Amino acid sequence: MPSSQNAIRTLLLVLGIFLIAASLRAPITGIAPVLEQIIEQFKLTASQAGMLTTLPLIAFAIASPMAASLAKKYGLELSLFIALLLIGVGVLSRLIDSASVLFIGTAVIGVGIAIGNVLLPSLIKRDFSHKVAVMTSSYVLAMGIFGGSYSALITPLAEYKEIGWQVALASYSLLVLLAIVVWLPQLKQHTMPGKAQVSHTTQAKVWHSPLAWQITLLLGFNSFFTYIMLGWLPSILIEFGHTAEHAGALQGAFQVASALPGIVLIPLLAKLNDQRILTFSLALLGALCSFGLLYAPSFAMLWSVTLGFCSGACFILGLSFVSLRTHNAQQAAALSGMAQCIGYLLAATGPILAGTLHSFFNNWAGALWLCIVSSLLCALFGYLSGRNVTINDVTINNDVTINNDVTINNDVTINNK
Repeated sequence: MPSSQNAIRTLLLVLGIFLIAASLRAPITGIAPVLEQIIEQFKLTASQAGMLTTLPLIAFAIASPMAASLAKKYGLELSLFIALLLIGVGVLSRLIDSASVLFIGTAVIGVGIAIGNVLLPSLIKRDFSHKVAVMTSSYVLAMGIFGGSYSALITPLAEYKEIGWQVALASYSLLVLLAIVVWLPQLKQHTMPGKAQVSHTTQAKVWHSPLAWQITLLLGFNSFFTYIMLGWLPSILIEFGHTAEHAGALQGAFQVASALPGIVLIPLLAKLNDQRILTFSLALLGALCSFGLLYAPSFAMLWSVTLGFCSGACFILGLSFVSLRTHNAQQAAALSGMAQCIGYLLAATGPILAGTLHSFFNNWAGALWLCIVSSLLCALFGYLSGRNVTINDVTINNDVTINNDVTINNDVTINNK
């Protein structure tokens, strides 16, 4: 009987993780397909409309460092529950016919998603320490499938019996509500963490680690070019001669393709001693696809799908490194908060810089060169963070902290004292 109860608890935990993951992308990427309707209804300027894409990223950057402290005070389970409540309230607020409420609700969603993004890797590190790659790949797969599918369905849903974009966007609160209900049993499964659960010392040491910065910049530059594509890919394709419908479909294909690496990487990551060549190759391929989109736009379907695949793969690898390169759930939470704070600050500048370059040069070449350069930087930092080493904190005389990442034969990690 106890064995059966444990199986049910594990099943509910895994299902809860996947439903949380399903709530971490669609509420913000679902706006893009109906953005023109939002602009028309609220008479927004181009910069105001751009803020609907950038605002969640700013919220990610601001809220991410606070997520580890939230987990320290309330525990992972309750913190993730709070994240779901924030996302649900933000999504439901879209029913209110007010531009101000739309922006505030989008920011609230961003805060909720930031907490979920930071704490899910920590939860997986704690409860699935021997299945980090499988669980990370699986929940990113869920994010991509739900995000891409919702983006593809949002316009037909808004047109169905003329219910409008507001009801269509708010309808996602039903899935968030399901996630809340499924997550409720987790609130009583674990005791509150002790005060040392996520110490300020742990966070400070992570911020001083070269390896932590390499993982952070890998995720940051990957998010930089990803959000340029999420925000501007339809406009880029339309300028190159594609119809608006086809451009929207290709953006949906980009998002769905970003979910596919989860299927491929699940068995692959378990077999690799390190991930240097894999990460470097995928990021380099992303740069080549951006180059192809610029100079051979007639093959846009190929470039869009491959770009989405590379983006999703690098994201999965970066999140996996948060767990694989740390020693415990507390260190993973600190690294996750750091990576997503800096990463989303970088990502927030992407769509703005791309739009500014388009206004200045009156074409999208500058934006695509931004994607090429950021992908090359992603390849560099992906190669460095793909080494089979971990963040080791060594204190000398209780004052000086040295971070040494030393690996021998890809198997033994040594702390130098």
